[in-house]
Amino acid sequence: MFGTMTREQMTQGPLLKKLFLYSLPIMATGILQLLFNAADLIVVGRWGGDVSLAAVGATGALINLIVNLFIGLSVGTSVTVAQSVGAGDKEGLQRVIHTSMAAAVVGGIIVFFIGFFGAHTFLGWMGTPDDVIDLSTLYMKIYFVGIPASMIYNFGGAILRSSGDTKRPLIILTSAGALNVVLNVIFVIGFKMTVDGVAWATTISQTMSAVLVVIHLIRHKGDIHLDVRKIRFHREEFLQLLKIGIPAGLQGSMFSISNVIIQKSVNSFESEFMSGNSAAGNLEGFIYVAMNAFHQTALTFTGQNVGAKKPERINRVLALCTMYGVASGVILSGIVYLLRYPLLGLYLPDAPGSVEAGIQRLNVIATTYFLCGAMEVINGVLRGMGSSLVPMLMTVLTVCGFRILWIFTVFAQHKTPFTLFLSYPISWILCIIAQFILYFFVKRKTERRLQLYN
Repeated sequence: MFGTMTREQMTQGPLLKKLFLYSLPIMATGILQLLFNAADLIVVGRWGGDVSLAAVGATGALINLIVNLFIGLSVGTSVTVAQSVGAGDKEGLQRVIHTSMAAAVVGGIIVFFIGFFGAHTFLGWMGTPDDVIDLSTLYMKIYFVGIPASMIYNFGGAILRSSGDTKRPLIILTSAGALNVVLNVIFVIGFKMTVDGVAWATTISQTMSAVLVVIHLIRHKGDIHLDVRKIRFHREEFLQLLKIGIPAGLQGSMFSISNVIIQKSVNSFESEFMSGNSAAGNLEGFIYVAMNAFHQTALTFTGQNVGAKKPERINRVLALCTMYGVASGVILSGIVYLLRYPLLGLYLPDAPGSVEAGIQRLNVIATTYFLCGAMEVINGVLRGMGSSLVPMLMTVLTVCGFRILWIFTVFAQHKTPFTLFLSYPISWILCIIAQFILYFFVKRKTERRLQLYN
C-alpha cells in the first residue's frame, strides 16, 4: 500500500494510515527535488561565488511567475483524473490523459518562448542589481530550454499521483536528480562553469525525467496507458482542465507576483542580503514540500471520493490532512530553526554577513510556517471537490493582495527585513479564516450535486 493505492482503498475503509502512507513518497519526492536544488546552490555558492548564488536566487520568483499559469493546468489534470478514477470512468480517463499531455507539450513551448526571450527585460523590471543581472539572464535562458520537458514531467506525474501511484514519480525524480548532482560537479567544479553549469545540469535532468515518465505511461497496461498517436485535445476534458487549472494557475501566478514584488524589495538591499535570503528560502522549501504533500494527498483523496459519490468522507480527509500538514510544519520548522546557523553555513561558508541576513528571514517565517501547511490542505480539499475559481479569488485577495498592500504601506514606512517578512504569517492567517468559511458552503453544494446523480 506504500505509495500505491487502488480506487477501492482510497474510497473505502479507515483513512488515518492510508493518507500518511500515500503522502510519504510525495514528501520524499519534494524533499529530494529540493536537495538537488540545494546542491545547485551549494555548488555554485562554494565554487562560483556569492554573486553567482545571488544571480540564481534572484530568478526563482520570476521563473515561478512565468511557469505557474501553465503548471496550474496540471492541477486540473490531478482533479479530473482523480474524479474519473473514483467514478470508474475508463473512457473519460483516457481522454483526460491524452488531453493533458497535449496541454503539456503546447504549454511548454509557449512558456519557453516567454521565458527565454523575455528574461533580461523581466529581470530589469524587478530591479535586479547590475552585478547580478547578466548572470541571472544567462541562468534563465538555459533553464527555459528545459521547460517543455519539465511541463511533460509535471503533467505525467499528476496523472500517476491522482491514479493512486506516488511511488513511480519518486523513482523517476531520484534518477533524474542524481544525474543533476553529477552534472553539477562536472560542469561547475570540473569545467569551471558558474550559473550556466547548474542551469544546464537542471535542463538535462528535467529532460531525463520527462522521458522516463512518458516511457512509463506508454508501457502501463492499465487505465492510464498513454498512446502517443492519440495525444490531442478533447473539447469537454480540456474545458474541465481549464475550469480547474486556470484559477489554480492564476493563483500560483498571483502568488509569484507578490513574491516578485517581495524579491524586488529584497533587491533594494545589497547583494549580501540577497544571498542570505536565497539560502534561507531554499531551507524553507524543505518545510513547504513536506506540508504540501498533504495538500496533494487531500486533493487526490477528495477527488476520488467525490467521483465515487462519497462526500461524507471529505470532512475526515480535511481533518487528518490538516493534522499531518501542521505537525510536519512544526517539526521541520523546529529542526531548521535550531540548526539555522550550520545549515546556512552550508550555502554560505565564507559569508557571515549573508548568513545573518538569512537568519533574519528564518526568525519570522520558519517559526510560523505551519500556518501555510493548514492553508494548503484546505485549498487542496476545495480543489478536489471541483471548486477552483472562488478559492482562487479568496486566496489572491487575502494573501497576494494583502502582501502587495503591506509592501506599499507598512514596509514603505518601515524598511526593515522584519517588517518585510512579517507579511507572510499575517497573510496565511487571513487566508485560513476565509477558506474555512468557504469550505462549508462548497461542501454543502457538493453534497447536493452528488445527491442529484444518485
